[in-house]
Amino acid sequence: MNNQATEQQNVQKEATEQAAIEKRREHLKNESTRIIEIAGNEPYSALKCIHQLSVAGGATEATYIAIEQRIVADQDSAGAYHLALLAQNTPDLPIDARQLIEMVVNKGDNHQRLALLKNLLLPPVDMIKEQVLASNDGDAIGLMNAYLQINPEGYGSQHMLSSGQSDQIVPLSPGN
Repeated sequence: MNNQATEQQNVQKEATEQAAIEKRREHLKNESTRIIEIAGNEPYSALKCIHQLSVAGGATEATYIAIEQRIVADQDSAGAYHLALLAQNTPDLPIDARQLIEMVVNKGDNHQRLALLKNLLLPPVDMIKEQVLASNDGDAIGLMNAYLQINPEGYGSQHMLSSGQSDQIVPLSPGN
């Protein structure tokens, strides 16, 4: 009888866990639908959508694709910066991180470029360097040179932190 009671408890526990998983899945599906709707209908809503995605704790592949399409349609370098950072930490996302990074480098401001330099695991150092130098922004050039002096390969801050050096991860950039 004791084994039967234990087995019944295990079955009940599994059923409860499965119900919780299904409830979570349904919640994510509903949140994804809502976020896709925002991305599809509100110009310059990428940062709002990324925030909502973060609050929801995940989303469907279609959600990430909708956000990327919103970023591309708006040529939103701030949204591109944040989605690229998200993509580097989640390698199986169905987005083209290279396209987003290039958008930040080519259309973003120096603050975003320097943030990419510090926050990407392997940033496109030469592309970033070229754009910062072309801007003739003495402060940004100085910050970039100081950073590259201690990190000439351009490995991101995560590498420097794991190697014992200290650096500050660049916070979220302000939206447009």
